[in-house]
Amino acid sequence: MAKIIALVDGSVYSESVCDYAAWVALRKDASVEVMHVLGRRDEAKSNLSGNIGLGARTKLMDELADLDAQKAKLAQQRGRAILEDAEARLRSDGVEHVTTRLRHGDLIEELLLAEKDADLVVIGKRGEAADFATLHLGSNLERVVRASRIPVLVTSRAFSEPSSFLLAFDGGKSAIKAVEHVAKSKVFAGLNAQLLTVDEPTTVKNRAIEGAAATLKNAGFTVESAVIKGEAEAVISERCKSGQLDMLVMGAYGHSRIRSLIIGSTTTEMVRLCQIPVLLFR
Repeated sequence: MAKIIALVDGSVYSESVCDYAAWVALRKDASVEVMHVLGRRDEAKSNLSGNIGLGARTKLMDELADLDAQKAKLAQQRGRAILEDAEARLRSDGVEHVTTRLRHGDLIEELLLAEKDADLVVIGKRGEAADFATLHLGSNLERVVRASRIPVLVTSRAFSEPSSFLLAFDGGKSAIKAVEHVAKSKVFAGLNAQLLTVDEPTTVKNRAIEGAAATLKNAGFTVESAVIKGEAEAVISERCKSGQLDMLVMGAYGHSRIRSLIIGSTTTEMVRLCQIPVLLFR
């Protein structure tokens, strides 16, 4: 059975993470593993020297150690509560096979271990500290997209069952991979598809998008395709704001070697600007 990893942190986006993970799981008959990672505790950096006597300094160190232990215990309890709530929501959405994983350490290290037998990671656009910062992405989002070996679904704040999607096609390897994945996937079966290349229209570009459209049509999709001149961020985001699309599918990286080191600039803007979920392929 296929497995989906849902990363939750207790933010309002955790609810949509669960709902989108459930939607995918039910369409492809997959299990869901809900994962919450507690970060490593920072070492105390207080300056305990100066005029404090040795006895007072020792007592203060003991009190700080006790406080640290209490914080760690509360973090564990909160983490378990987050996972219990997420599991309950997934089961209420109809997912039968749900497991939870509470880990302490680095998110990426734990994710890479967990995704060895998974085929999708679901994460919210923003974390707990950025719920209302509309132009700020979650601090862990870029790390997850850069590190994950499998597709990453970045959810919007609220769930809406998808009936259509836009695939941003630039002719690169990750975009071709996205087309091939969609064509074979039960998740996208029956959804309306749009293909869009934002570039100077040329014979090569037209043929490339026609080939991608043919792949989807052969798989049974109803497809609209176009090559439009303009700035990718502006054109794609306007399409996504039309209200006629429920998901954006795209490659996480552009062609340049520099972009291979970081999440592509277009990708970052799309995730930031679009109010619909974004499915990213390496």
